[in-house]
Amino acid sequence: MPKSKIRTKSAYAGANGHRTPVKVKGPSNPAYITVMLGCLLAGLVWAVTYYLAGSKISWMTGMGAYNFLIAFALAVVGLLMTMRWR
Repeated sequence: MPKSKIRTKSAYAGANGHRTPVKVKGPSNPAYITVMLGCLLAGLVWAVTYYLAGSKISWMTGMGAYNFLIAFALAVVGLLMTMRWR
């Protein structure tokens, strides 16, 4: 069986170990975290309120299927904000 070629370390592009330093950002502002958690909880509370007492709240009944859209939009905004949270 033929023997495979042995490669030297100089054949690899990143073998010399030089890296560009990356500046690490500090933690998120407490207001950002408050808004993020507020959006997540507001979406959850909106959906639970609609399911449990939506028929007893007149303005919520009038909105119909938009209640799902509002709850989902609040939850999605909160989840998107988690991607920038540090």
